[in-house]
Amino acid sequence: MKRSPLVILLLTVLLDLIGFGIVLPILPVYAKTIGANPFMIGLIPATYPIMQFIFSPVWGKLSDKIGRRPVMLISIFITAISYLLFAHAATIPLLIFARALSGIGSANIAAAQAYITDVTDSKSRSGAMGMIGAAFGIGFIVGPPIGGLLIHYGVEIVGYASAALITLDFILAIFLLPESNKNAKKLTLGFLNKESGSNEPKQSPLLFINEKSAEFVEGLKLVFGSRPLALLMVANFIYTFAIASIQLVSMLLWNEYFSVGNSTGNILAFVGIWSVIVQGALIRILIKKFGEHKLFFWGHLFTFLGIFFVPFVPIPLFFSLGLFILFFFAIGQSLVMPINLSMISLYSYKEKQGQIMGFSQSINSFARIIGPIIGSILYSMNFHAPYILAGVLTIAGAVIAIDLFKFKIDALDPSKN
Repeated sequence: MKRSPLVILLLTVLLDLIGFGIVLPILPVYAKTIGANPFMIGLIPATYPIMQFIFSPVWGKLSDKIGRRPVMLISIFITAISYLLFAHAATIPLLIFARALSGIGSANIAAAQAYITDVTDSKSRSGAMGMIGAAFGIGFIVGPPIGGLLIHYGVEIVGYASAALITLDFILAIFLLPESNKNAKKLTLGFLNKESGSNEPKQSPLLFINEKSAEFVEGLKLVFGSRPLALLMVANFIYTFAIASIQLVSMLLWNEYFSVGNSTGNILAFVGIWSVIVQGALIRILIKKFGEHKLFFWGHLFTFLGIFFVPFVPIPLFFSLGLFILFFFAIGQSLVMPINLSMISLYSYKEKQGQIMGFSQSINSFARIIGPIIGSILYSMNFHAPYILAGVLTIAGAVIAIDLFKFKIDALDPSKN
């Protein structure tokens, strides 16, 4: 019986995200215990998206050249090593290095997205992208509670648990993940390539890292040479910036203003559960009924409702009205993120999928670098401010979504180019 490569890919992504979720909630607290000041507490988490911003286009274009499989294997291995370092990161420089290495490894999401474009058609692609979003949701449901439990036994156990999970991910990928890019140049690196020829020349990943600056320029020309792609990239940036600007300060708001205490994890799980339901089960049905363009528009409006009104909720009503508002946030981001990725893919040339996906992920990472910084500054001035800004940005995204209605996906289907 032939196994589905998409299922195997999603399983590897899921394990990676659960490992990420295990470490994420304890990171700021642990950084503080080893002497990090407020600036460093912000810098340490930012190191992760900084590395993703730099390496996503590298992994993406590399996967176009040598294949998705070797890129996934190399990056997963790097991620496993990063968590072993995290387990022993007793100093701030070592902790920063561990998170940087983890960001480099996890930048493989661009290659994973390109893998999806290889094994799906235009009709099923949004649903498949939604499954990656569902994996993010499951990671935030399963990971944080595990991390909260294991931290009682020390940060070493947290690091070891994440490393063990990613190692399992690596082993599964070695034996079960086939190559999807049929045009890739195969390498002779043993386990990195199934079915690779023995007389093919090796290619060094360092070659592509050295060409990173040129790739960014090339990516800009490629993306902004197409109006729908340019609009989607702008929408990607402002939406991710909006979400990132309120993520960190939401933890502060919930604890300092609403006094939720240990219920923070339950709130994240509430959002994660709805994300899994929408992205894992409903999005395919909704796309068939309404289409990507309409859902992209409504997703922005739902996100506006789920962000803008949060700091205005009366304190006694947070676990009733507040959760109802966060329900709209969960639905909105569950629609916008996978559909944005799918539409970028659908408006792209097939032979440039990895490169364009990598560029998209770099924009996403850049927004996640500066978003928390701006959000934290605004929060220190007035706790309503970051939510107002984020709400305005989601409305701007809705306006872009309306502009995209004039560009028909079928007319620009990459398979027809």
